[in-house]
Amino acid sequence: MDKHTTPTPTDRPTSTKDVFGAPSWVSLMARDLEAAQAFYGAVLEWEFRAGRLGREFTVALYDDSPIAGIGELAPSLQVAVAWQPYFAVPDANRTAARIRERSATIAVGPLPFVLGRGALAADRDGAVFGLWEGELIYDWVEWRDRAQAWISLRTRDAFEAAIFYGEILEWATDRPGGCDVEYVHDEVVLRHQGHAMARLSSGALEAAPDPLLRPHWRVHFRVPDVPHCVRMARKHGGTVTEQQDTAMGVEATLRDPDGGLFTVTEAHPEG
Repeated sequence: MDKHTTPTPTDRPTSTKDVFGAPSWVSLMARDLEAAQAFYGAVLEWEFRAGRLGREFTVALYDDSPIAGIGELAPSLQVAVAWQPYFAVPDANRTAARIRERSATIAVGPLPFVLGRGALAADRDGAVFGLWEGELIYDWVEWRDRAQAWISLRTRDAFEAAIFYGEILEWATDRPGGCDVEYVHDEVVLRHQGHAMARLSSGALEAAPDPLLRPHWRVHFRVPDVPHCVRMARKHGGTVTEQQDTAMGVEATLRDPDGGLFTVTEAHPEG
């Protein structure tokens, strides 16, 4: 099969072993699941269905297509409310060991869930991301191809970060199912079978008081009308932290009433 060919339904990947190193999902852990659903339903016109990870996890859909997950934080977990990308790994323990070996941090896990094992980590510059080992919980190829949710890393040095993530997630290894890395001007673009999955850029400041200026992974949701999302976010208790016209299109970074940051954009990850 040519690397740019979309798999047929019979050979679509079902496990993180099939798409190792790729972003496999984005998820928000909220303190009040019902309130989070109400906010994101109003702002992004999402509908929700029960997830397969348990009663406290739901899948957000737009036009019947899975976009993201929203779960409810267990009271015992002392972590910030935040949107996180999760990367597919064949062995969470092995990846966690690689992270520690490179002076980065495993904050939570790996923990067992119904369909696999998950963990939260922070890279050497403090950007938080997740790991997922196990069954893919939706049609991953559709999620990848529609690109209604995609991620970017704003970090101190994009090329140094690409080496770190490449080592722990096995990017650019030429193994079937893995990801390729492309250097485009001052950015690093992560691709899977030719599809842009993530973009890494430089310029973040580790000690900046503004969290948007510190190294962080940002989750982008592609929408048809950014100003409408901004108005609805304000109406439903959210705030606007940044709004601008970029080379890739209009975008705005919003904060939900619980503190979760996310970006709405007209841009496709291909740029």
